[in-house]
Amino acid sequence: MAESAPDFDAWVAARGPALLRLAYTLTGNRADAEDVVQEALARALPRWGRIGQVADVDAYVRRMVLNAHTSWWRTFRRRESPVAEVRDTALLPSGPEGLDLWAACQALPEPQRTAVVLRYYEQLEYAEIADLTGVREGSVRSRVSRGLAALREQMGAEDE
Repeated sequence: MAESAPDFDAWVAARGPALLRLAYTLTGNRADAEDVVQEALARALPRWGRIGQVADVDAYVRRMVLNAHTSWWRTFRRRESPVAEVRDTALLPSGPEGLDLWAACQALPEPQRTAVVLRYYEQLEYAEIADLTGVREGSVRSRVSRGLAALREQMGAEDE
């Protein structure tokens, strides 16, 4: 490992909770979020000497989490089939507005949900989101705009 690379354990201790929050907002539950972060960090550890040398380690590993989530999501779509009945609402956090917004976010298409989460939850700029997701900045702006419009429509429809 190079001398100037940050210590992996110390870096994970400092940045792990933020990665877990990101994964949680993408996956929708803690267990899947932990799996996604664990997968990303397991891939990062053997390459840490090289990863620690990049200009923005946080952005690099955040991208790894997004990639791990995409892989997880694709695997999930291939192996599991959706059920007609949603889990018991008692398992979900309390608060009607939070539940409504959470359900509306989960109903967004994956690219829109990812863009909205990165923009408003992680508070990243459009250019940073474009770098992370590998799409053009204009596409990111479009996804965020469409995602917000869908959220407004869905939340507005429930208010009436």
